[in-house]
Amino acid sequence: MSESTIHFFPSEPLVALLGNPNCGKTALFNLLTGSRQKVANYSGVTVERKEGRLSLESGKNIRILDLPGAYSLYPRSLDERVTCNVLLGRAEGEKRPDLVLCILSAMNLRRNLRLALAAKRLGLPCVVVLNMLDIAKRQGLQIDTAALSTELGLPVLTSVGIKSDGADEVKAFLSQLDWRNLNAMRTGTEDATLENVASHIAHAESDNIQVQKILQTLNLDRIVPDELSDRLDAVLLHPVLGPIILVGLLFCIFQAVFSWAALPMDLIKTSIEYFGAQIGEHISNVWLRSLLINGILAGLGGVVIFLPQILILFFFILLLEESGYLPRAAYLLDRVMGSVGLSGRSFIPLLSSFACAIPGIMATRSISNSRDRMVTILIAPMMTCSARLPVYALLISAFIPEKKLWAGVDLQGLVLFSLYLAGILGAMIVAWILKRFTSEQFRMNALMMELPSYHLPRIGNLAISLWQRAEIFLHRVGGIILVMTIALWVLSSFPFPPEGATGSPIQYSFAGMMGQALAHVFSPIGFNWQISIALVPGMAAREVVVSSLATVYALASSSADAADALIPLISSSWSLATALSLLAWFVFAPQCLSTIAAVKRETGGWRIPVIMLSYLFVLAYIASFITYRIAIFFGLG
Repeated sequence: MSESTIHFFPSEPLVALLGNPNCGKTALFNLLTGSRQKVANYSGVTVERKEGRLSLESGKNIRILDLPGAYSLYPRSLDERVTCNVLLGRAEGEKRPDLVLCILSAMNLRRNLRLALAAKRLGLPCVVVLNMLDIAKRQGLQIDTAALSTELGLPVLTSVGIKSDGADEVKAFLSQLDWRNLNAMRTGTEDATLENVASHIAHAESDNIQVQKILQTLNLDRIVPDELSDRLDAVLLHPVLGPIILVGLLFCIFQAVFSWAALPMDLIKTSIEYFGAQIGEHISNVWLRSLLINGILAGLGGVVIFLPQILILFFFILLLEESGYLPRAAYLLDRVMGSVGLSGRSFIPLLSSFACAIPGIMATRSISNSRDRMVTILIAPMMTCSARLPVYALLISAFIPEKKLWAGVDLQGLVLFSLYLAGILGAMIVAWILKRFTSEQFRMNALMMELPSYHLPRIGNLAISLWQRAEIFLHRVGGIILVMTIALWVLSSFPFPPEGATGSPIQYSFAGMMGQALAHVFSPIGFNWQISIALVPGMAAREVVVSSLATVYALASSSADAADALIPLISSSWSLATALSLLAWFVFAPQCLSTIAAVKRETGGWRIPVIMLSYLFVLAYIASFITYRIAIFFGLG
């Protein structure tokens, strides 16, 4: 996971943000830290951590840590365990927080207050931040913050995470705080009883009684319905209309991925051509020029050009997440996927896998049923991750015409939508087959999840999240993809062709020899030796396939413009049957090595990774073979 270049110093006070999921904690974190954030993983685990810096008016800098959302401090999932370890000072490489800001949703005090009472017992200075107060007021809730502070025995601040000045009260409090005398704010002594079952049950019972007492004292013990969310859910979660709307939304998203990205992709292509021309004019050394133009520029440029499409896709995913619709999508999918034996708890990991299979696989740690967890891990790679998008976009741009169908529907977007749908259907079929071989006692569990209130997404949050995704993508481009591109250039350039050779020099290189050997395996599905070469480094990262093809075709061509012409090169040298076969391959193809390593860590051995690699390779080969032969039958070869 990528990290920014911001440096955080241990001497700075550490403030941890604690809260239930959907309490607005991350929105407040973005308000406090702005763009001064870094994204990484907690040491030893692949749970994402967000850390930022806040510069106070007094000139003091403090570190802000956005802890994973937790419903209680009795850890039942990996996310909650990480949160507890940080609060207790057990997290590897991280000190115990100096101050805890416990974020409560004003719309869900009955549930959120339990976490505040648990945080109070930790023996850490604790401050309550009442968030979403504006929404509560619109719903007719009047919350006396002074009375709430008295009842809790903790300072209570207010915030509105979607307004630019929504964190001003929190910032003012932190500026005036005496950081050298925080011990005066300590209210509890509990350090090591969080995982004690008896202690947890006793605390839960007393907390429920105290929460009810607080709500009665504040005259908040009545349930106020969220009329707007209820009206929207009546339509969006309708048994018939809901799935239709969901499919329609996804369809529109994939239409936008192609139609919106055309202009920025053209600008990137023009820039690549300009840099290639400048290198050709100013560098006379043949080998250095070849490395820069045919190796690095062709390889990396062939991947970077698809960044606009990736960001557009993430923009819509973040939009659905920020608005509160994404959990509804999981609920709607649960009805369908439940029929093939998938646990309801599998849907969040599978949704995460559309970004990358690795965090999706890690998210299966929250699934207690071992059968459900293994099935989810096995099918997570079939969800179309963002690394496949450059490959899909390359082939669709080269072979599918820019054509408008009925009602202005874009043909290229329709094909992309079909590829994503094919991955989902493939996963459903695999899950259904596994269900047939599973004993009755391991049948699926019902989906239990919170549906947050709908709200307008905040542009600032979207911008920060998109910037982080762009950083992660570019970090991969400048890291593993760069290394693999240079390695492939070396293998494709040496040894030199023998005297009198008539073919392209790359055919006599190490890469050419390897490609010719692999072509015997892949020729039945229509893959030539260039494709066969690209599939090998593509095991490191899916995007490398595009950079590898760009490098191979640039070196195989005598034209100085070959680095800028991958799409016309493959469209003129491949048949449509080959392109369709390669698309089918990538719907089911074995995952990158990082995913296989993650599966090994999660399952504790090589058995499940080997099963995954084997069945995905067989599925990919069969799907490509059938696709290629059908295309040949219809004269598309």
